[in-house]
Amino acid sequence: MLDRNVIEKIADIVDEAQSSARAIAKITDAYPTMTVDDGYGVQDVLLRRWLERGREFYGYKAGLTSRAKMVQMGVDVPAFGLMMRDTCDPDGGTIPTAGLIHPRVEAEIAFVMSRDLAGPEVSIEEIYDATDYVQPAIEIIDSRFENFRFDLPSVVADNCSSARLVMGGRPRRPREVDLATLGCVLEINGDPVDFAASGAILGHPAHVIQLLVSWLHGRGQVLKAGTVVLAGAMTAAHAIKPGDAICARFQDMGSINVKVS
Repeated sequence: MLDRNVIEKIADIVDEAQSSARAIAKITDAYPTMTVDDGYGVQDVLLRRWLERGREFYGYKAGLTSRAKMVQMGVDVPAFGLMMRDTCDPDGGTIPTAGLIHPRVEAEIAFVMSRDLAGPEVSIEEIYDATDYVQPAIEIIDSRFENFRFDLPSVVADNCSSARLVMGGRPRRPREVDLATLGCVLEINGDPVDFAASGAILGHPAHVIQLLVSWLHGRGQVLKAGTVVLAGAMTAAHAIKPGDAICARFQDMGSINVKVS
């Protein structure tokens, strides 16, 4: 583990890159012994700073939720990032990208929790019982690294490329739909750019919630009621630019429509 002062210095680098939309070299170039746990330590520092600035914690986002990505990065658990309420944009509205470096859009499923979940292992039934509703979402990701050159410790420190999100469509109780087989079409400017299914998310998006609760338990934390969790990308990430119109259509759950500015 890196020294606490070093973690704070890395948080300075990431904080400045995110606030100024300035691309940086991957962090392990300067700190080659940095680990994934160090990356989460940087997230902890960033969250503390954001709360001190008056921002509000909103929930968690999962990354690396396809088996292929996990094998590529040499991990067996997804990476988790933090979401703040002021990064949420409304369905039918406009997503601002002026403060982003190279934004990309992904289609996702969001879980909104109605009660706490805790412990090293929880079942899918327990997750359903603790979920108020599931809802379509799109996430705008924005890696702060030059030429998309990064490794896992660096991307975790960069809050798993979190930038903005939109929740919309039709919220459903988790038992009202088959969460393992939901289809989705992602369109940009009326052209379909991706077709996907929720099974791309570890076979079932609730598996991500299981891993998140276990990961939080290992850190002495719980998944609290009211928290929103983005379960990870159903689709690939597609580049967007000002003027684009995005539509994500979800089977049995409606659609999300936004413009990009």
